[in-house]
Amino acid sequence: MRECDLTNTRWRKSSYSGGDGGEDCLEVADGVPDVVPVRDSKVVGGAVLLVGATAWTHFIGTVAV
Repeated sequence: MRECDLTNTRWRKSSYSGGDGGEDCLEVADGVPDVVPVRDSKVVGGAVLLVGATAWTHFIGTVAV
């Protein structure tokens, strides 16, 4: 399993998250080579899912229809 140092990572709300005031907020981080870190903003210090950049692009292209 790949590990990344995300200590100084800047998270942003995904543009694909719900617009209901942040209750269903998915956050992503940019600038990590070859992966897209994803987390649930409601779980401070929670788990981070590392998704391969190619897989993320395919995922977004599939669900953002």
